[in-house]
Amino acid sequence: MRPSPTSSPEESLLASLRLAGIHGIGPGLRRLLFERYGDAAGILAASADELRKVAGIGPRLAEAIAGSDPTAACELLSLCRARGVGILQESDDTFPAILRQIPDPPDLLFVRGRLEPADSLAVAVVGARHATAYGLRVAQRLGGSLARAGYTVVSGLARGIDSAAHQGALEAGGRTIAVLGSGVLEIYPPEHADLAERIEAAGAVISESPPLATASAGAFPRRNRIVSGLSLGVVVVEASTRSGALITARLASEQGREVFAVPGSIESRMSRGCHRLLKDGACLVEGVDDILDELGPLFEATVSRDGCTVRSPAELRLGGVERRVLEAVGEASEGRSIDEVIESADLPAANVLATVSVLESRRLVRRLPGNRLTRR
Repeated sequence: MRPSPTSSPEESLLASLRLAGIHGIGPGLRRLLFERYGDAAGILAASADELRKVAGIGPRLAEAIAGSDPTAACELLSLCRARGVGILQESDDTFPAILRQIPDPPDLLFVRGRLEPADSLAVAVVGARHATAYGLRVAQRLGGSLARAGYTVVSGLARGIDSAAHQGALEAGGRTIAVLGSGVLEIYPPEHADLAERIEAAGAVISESPPLATASAGAFPRRNRIVSGLSLGVVVVEASTRSGALITARLASEQGREVFAVPGSIESRMSRGCHRLLKDGACLVEGVDDILDELGPLFEATVSRDGCTVRSPAELRLGGVERRVLEAVGEASEGRSIDEVIESADLPAANVLATVSVLESRRLVRRLPGNRLTRR
């Protein structure tokens, strides 16, 4: 990789906006370009002849990159600043770390509202647009239960299950993120503009498309990889066999996320997609505990909404005594003896021993030889 040109943060952002506006650069090609030139500024500084040496770059695309006009990028940056739209680059510290883990993360995110570190504790709830009354009830209940448990609820702002999940989280006073297939200033469907404003106030409305981009059929599958990529797991509530929610579930599985499905009536076509997922090994969901019990460890430690450092989703369900004992166990690879844990926790021995058993059952601590304990 050649050294990239030295540039200011503003120049770097403008270069990223210019590159994002060039049609024909997909995630795979973008990765090859960044490997060769380092960053967006380096790519744009290359000549058309140099760019054609990159596999997949033809003469037309090479000319489009080398001759791209910065005017549109400057206008887009001015629009975002005037309308209060934030712009996150993948290289920014505030870009969601969990989203960087997927094979094809977006290079830019346009944001209304605010993404927070605690949003790495997120679960997606998705499903049919033409949902039944049963599906809407379940989605709203799960959205609310997840929010009360300390999770951010992620969905796509679509009609049906998506909007019910967002509303459940909002009514519970929790955080929720809407990932759009349109731009964040061009809400689709339009009747959800008010819901988008509520989500902005209690979370974030985000998109990789420019803010005024209209919805297009091809944007929704790309949107789905962000929905799953932001989440520890994806819950599907009602889906036909051709539902886009099944695409999200497949992407979640490929990204190493948990996949959950809510069963329904065998007489309803809206249940067939969920039942297919269950046959393929998805976790069956009858309530929020079925989700929380299956979520694996975080990609990296994060700070929860109550200010505690969390390394596993199971820690959100701990009471005061349980958290106190877990902190007393510590993180040393050689572990701590039971006596050291009792002394550090400053609790009666019987209470500590009982709590350790609970923490073991929740897979938060494990025993080492010599009657020592360590965090998993």
